[in-house]
Amino acid sequence: MRRVALALLLGLLPGALSAASPQTAFRPGAIWPDNNGVHINAHGGGILVHEGTCYWFGQHMIEGDAGNYAQVGVHVYSSQDLYNWRDEGIALRVSDDPKSDITRGCILERPKVIYNRMTGKFVMWFHLELKSEGYRAARSGVAVADRPTGPYRFVESFRPNAGHWPVNVPAELKKPLSSEEEAHARKLNLGGGPVPNFPRDLLFRRDFSGGQMARDMTLFADDDGTAFHLYASEDNGTLQVSQLTEDYLRPAGKYARILPGGFNEAPAVLKHASKYYLFTSGCTGWAPNAARLAVADSIWGPWKALGNPCVGKDAELTFRGQSTYILPVPGKPGAFIFMGDQWRPNNAIDGRHFWLPVQFKDGRPFIEWMNEWDLSFFSRTASGR
Repeated sequence: MRRVALALLLGLLPGALSAASPQTAFRPGAIWPDNNGVHINAHGGGILVHEGTCYWFGQHMIEGDAGNYAQVGVHVYSSQDLYNWRDEGIALRVSDDPKSDITRGCILERPKVIYNRMTGKFVMWFHLELKSEGYRAARSGVAVADRPTGPYRFVESFRPNAGHWPVNVPAELKKPLSSEEEAHARKLNLGGGPVPNFPRDLLFRRDFSGGQMARDMTLFADDDGTAFHLYASEDNGTLQVSQLTEDYLRPAGKYARILPGGFNEAPAVLKHASKYYLFTSGCTGWAPNAARLAVADSIWGPWKALGNPCVGKDAELTFRGQSTYILPVPGKPGAFIFMGDQWRPNNAIDGRHFWLPVQFKDGRPFIEWMNEWDLSFFSRTASGR
């Protein structure tokens, strides 16, 4: 009955008392019922496609401000058509052990899962902040499972690439901080948002020994199976891209800085026509801002900023949301879906999902709001090219 009450609370029709009616289209920003008629509870999520089935992983939220903290864990749903989703339960549960890194009340965000063909394991990465430490920990968490829906076993959390230098910085910057620089670093009060005179070449050196800060993140597997972890680092001032080991469980020790001093978060990646496109947002907390797009011929860069990929009403606010993942549409080569979240931090469970088709003009991707659309959009646009 709790599910029914919640469905009614969120504004679903009385039909939520029975199984939800089949969906035949995407309705961005609307309540999106699962097979039980309950709004899909997978925020900041990503999609795993495995053996013909799509699995949607995301943060399980609860009501109120408390929902911004991990009270339950990572929820997973499955689908055959991307419209209709079956609740598969909690893939990764938080711990009741107060000594665990993922104890109840920690911050566990943006979970992504990829399948490792070599080990046969499903590997989940997520942004983790330790309980009662705000956003100071800036860690990556890793969990593994034998089945796509789990249960996932928490392995460890860490700051990536401790003891390694970025591959794209000059030799003169690959050195520890001087005593003067250390004193300056201790006085910094950056807060994760843009600040005047940001020390763009200081923080990755400060964090050399203990590992790089890692907040908003995504995973990307390239055509050859090499996997990469992209994350907001250096107190959100600079993105980093890090190659993973062959088993996808650790950083491989090779990483690069992306757009230093640009203050980007919410990374999402697609590869199209041999180019890599990186969608991000600015750093304004829960408040929406203009999306950003960058392009490169290699995942390692150099990356070129292209501006806001969104067009139309509310484009300057990313349609009042933020990017979370780019989904290559199964069975439709060259078709991609931009997945975003409209956050509602005062009542986290009521956050809305908005999925929109990625369109291309002159080879450059853009996003346009649609109140309703379906996958036939890609067939129509392909035939019109």
